[in-house]
Amino acid sequence: MVEHAWNRPPSDFLGNLPKAEREALLALGHRRVFRKGDHVFQSGAPGQNVYVLQEGRAKIYKLSDSGKEVILWFCFPGEVFGLAEVCRGEQRGVYAQVCTDAQVLCLRRDQFTQFLERYPATALQVIDLLSCRMRVLSDILLNLATDDVPARVIKLILRLCARYGKRTDFGVDLDIPLTHQEIADMVGTTRQTVTSVLSELKRLGVVSMEHRCIHIDSEELLEHIIAASGGATPALTPVW
Repeated sequence: MVEHAWNRPPSDFLGNLPKAEREALLALGHRRVFRKGDHVFQSGAPGQNVYVLQEGRAKIYKLSDSGKEVILWFCFPGEVFGLAEVCRGEQRGVYAQVCTDAQVLCLRRDQFTQFLERYPATALQVIDLLSCRMRVLSDILLNLATDDVPARVIKLILRLCARYGKRTDFGVDLDIPLTHQEIADMVGTTRQTVTSVLSELKRLGVVSMEHRCIHIDSEELLEHIIAASGGATPALTPVW
């Protein structure tokens, strides 16, 4: 049996800062309100700011040559994004779009780098965050190259539950509303295929969905399905 990380708290860059550092960071930035569907930034825009999501949900994605959206990860309250270009101020290589009404703390690039120089422990936390995201993207690339679609969907569910799942007496709840299209955009397939895979998992009594939220009835059976498909069970460590 794989050792799970169900009880670990969600990644929360802002919440994990000591009080004095958190207050200093909040004092540096200014808050902006975004409406559902607004872009915080788009690919090709100057990378002059770093952002901390305070309320709502956002997605980081790229567009393929054919215009298909590929979701790289979701951001939740307390998470920081827009870091990749912070060192050199280069153009953005991805899009950041809010999935709900959201409140975002915006910090200028020079403000954030000066803050990291003043608080080296926070700088190390940022390095850890970026390295974790790189590992996740590497795993996603490997899964796309080696796994079939059902395995990719299952691994995504397990990865999200490792990060955000809440264990109950009846299984694990992933209390994050996700559309079938969003899941498809994260694993490189179509909405119809995701619907088919989730329907089959529901028929097997492995997962259920209510109001777009996933409930895992049996993570052991999910692991068995992964093993039977020839894929390795994903490492269930939180992703920052």
